[in-house]
Amino acid sequence: MEIKRNKYLNDLIIRMNNGMIKVVTGIRRSGKSYLIFKIFKKYLLQNNVPESHIISIILDKREERVYRNPDVILEYIKSKIIDSDKYYILIDEIQLLENFEEVLNSLLNIENLDVYITGSNSRFLSKDVITEFRGRGDEIHIYPLTFKEYMQVKEDIYHGWADYVIYGGLPLTATMKTEEQKIKYLSNIFEETYIKDIKDRYKIEKIQELNDLINVLASSIGSLTNSTKIESTFKSSLQSDISLNTIRQYIDYLKDAFLISEVNRYDVKGRKYIGTPVKYFFEDIGLRNARLGFRQIEETHLMENIIYNELRARGFQVDVGVVPIRKISNDGKRVRTQLEVDFIATLGSRKYYIQSAFAIPDESKEKQEKASLLNIDDSFKKIIVIKDVINIKRDNDGIITISIYDFLLKENSLDC
Repeated sequence: MEIKRNKYLNDLIIRMNNGMIKVVTGIRRSGKSYLIFKIFKKYLLQNNVPESHIISIILDKREERVYRNPDVILEYIKSKIIDSDKYYILIDEIQLLENFEEVLNSLLNIENLDVYITGSNSRFLSKDVITEFRGRGDEIHIYPLTFKEYMQVKEDIYHGWADYVIYGGLPLTATMKTEEQKIKYLSNIFEETYIKDIKDRYKIEKIQELNDLINVLASSIGSLTNSTKIESTFKSSLQSDISLNTIRQYIDYLKDAFLISEVNRYDVKGRKYIGTPVKYFFEDIGLRNARLGFRQIEETHLMENIIYNELRARGFQVDVGVVPIRKISNDGKRVRTQLEVDFIATLGSRKYYIQSAFAIPDESKEKQEKASLLNIDDSFKKIIVIKDVINIKRDNDGIITISIYDFLLKENSLDC
């Protein structure tokens, strides 16, 4: 069954023939190759592009390894161009091509070519795109399946959620039939693919420290932390003397490989970013759970991670909100404190304040969740997402409460 990924197809369509290299990046196994060689190619054929004008090269196929030579691949592509009509070049695993920067620059100089490439995280990251193709590379970042995409292969949303919150959104896991298959797949690729990529790219020798760091971050998703706090954890709990600089380096490596994202705090009233601490989220929940042996399945924190991933997949810039307030202490003094908004989602002129609340069982919990939102004095929408199945409701202060299912499945859920 083909899982439709319409957002990314549209991202490619609107970039067609823009004179730039379209670079599809993303975590390993997120569907980059499938997007280019199945979904996008099918679109081209359905829109009257002759198959002879679609040149596909998959560099990790043994029978196509000859094209890893820059002169051979250029000669091959040029031999296929027999008229002045548009040709579409699709190249997978571009990092396997020697001197790929020079080859792509050469292709840019051929007027009737439109070029699309993918690259693996081990040697070709988003920052490589920025460095090597400044002003000439157009990046499309693909995320693992959103819950809405995941539900294309599931029948019941509640069982679908129970599966998704444990095994995440890597496309292959969605089609696997048994839990044993999913657990084995996720556990193996984390060690044999993601860790190996990072180790090979950065020549890391302290693999145990890297593994320990991943475990620490996986255990604290959605919690405020910083490198100094993590260093203290290493010393007190792991009896490790890993340095602060090494921790920072390793976190950068994990971010570059798209395994984790770092979310900064933003002072809503002061309209400025605050330094540390920050929050870390995993790009795929299933990988996070596999890393911890599927032992720490705290749905509250996992739901927050899923909401974050959904917002990022929709194209939003996401920050953690900080709302400074003054209140009267028990001894009658005025004290300054801070309230937190889980997410500030921004896209152009659109902005939303979003709280992730697994459940609101009573009035006290409701008051707690609304406190930060009520202390924001602008007119942007304020939304609380809960796990319970409810009709969308709006209170007298304009705060909207919505079910996680409506939030994830309705295309315009933020504008309800």
